[in-house]
Amino acid sequence: MGIRKDMRSTTLTRQRQGKLIAGVCVGIARRYGIPTALVRTVFVVSLLLPGPQFLLYGALWILLPKE
Repeated sequence: MGIRKDMRSTTLTRQRQGKLIAGVCVGIARRYGIPTALVRTVFVVSLLLPGPQFLLYGALWILLPKE
């Protein structure tokens, strides 16, 4: 299974379409050519672990430009 190049973005941006909150997970998924559901699942599971997940998401929300 290859990655479709037309679905892959060359820069990391927050997406306007397909977003649930800010489009950060969709942007990461499209940039690296992986399923959006996988990125969202990894993020939600990571919330069970101690760490700055909310801060990282908030920083990406602020720092990443919109599509």
